[in-house]
Order: sequence, then C-alpha cells, then structure tokens
Amino acid sequence: MEQDKVRKYEEFVDRRLKPDLVHAIAQRDKVFEQQKVFSDLRRNIENLEKNSVTSMRTMVNLGSEIYMQADVPDTRHIFVDVGLGFHVEFTWSEALNFIAAREEKLSSQIEEYTRLIASIKAQIKMVCEGIRELLQLPVSEMEPKYY
Repeated sequence: MEQDKVRKYEEFVDRRLKPDLVHAIAQRDKVFEQQKVFSDLRRNIENLEKNSVTSMRTMVNLGSEIYMQADVPDTRHIFVDVGLGFHVEFTWSEALNFIAAREEKLSSQIEEYTRLIASIKAQIKMVCEGIRELLQLPVSEMEPKYY
C-alpha cells in the first residue's frame, strides 16, 4: 500500500511537476532574451542620440547569415518590431518610450515566472518530503535523489 503511494507520488513529480518546471524555466528564458533585445535597442538609440548620428552605413543580415551592406540616409526614424510580425515607425523618443513600457512589462513577466518556478520547486520538495516520511527515511537520504 505504501509502495503504491510512493510510486504515485514519484510519478506525479516525474510526469507533472518536473515538466512544468522545465517549461516555466524555458518560458522565463525566452522573456529574458526579449528583455536583452529591447535593452540593446535602447542602448543603440541612446548612442545614436548622444553622437547625433543622422545617417550611417551598416551590414544587414538577409537570412542564413548572408549579409549585405546598407546605407541608412535618415536614422531619426526607426522601425521597431512590436510583435505578431508588425513593425511600427518611431522617432527616437517615441521608440524609447515604447521600449521603457515594454521593458516594464517584461520585468513583471520575469517576476511572475520566477514566482511560478519557486512554487513548483516548493511543491517538488513537499512531495519528496511526503515520500521520505512514507518510507521513514532520514532527511539526508532523500535529498540527493531529487535535487
């Protein structure tokens, strides 16, 4: 009877909680990547403003790591990917305002995922503690198996 309970708890950890944890961590990592993209864009715009760059020559990735030289005659207006494949033309100040709002939203998403990850880890630990109690094992014997 107790072995049945232990097996069910272990299956719950392995089939439900661990995949949920892996998924939550992957989702948070995606948000971290988006946050880095917007942070880099903000820094680039600030550098353009600081150095009063109004035109420039750059390399553009056409895909599959194939690059082409491009001339940008007016850098005061830029196109920003706002999601779902849409790009919006912004002035530097408009882009900085948009980026600040997006960074704030991404930070709150990161906090939500971090709380979710902590909750899932706590659930795993609680189930492991339940298994330990069912098997009447000392605390140190159970810990390394799951962490």
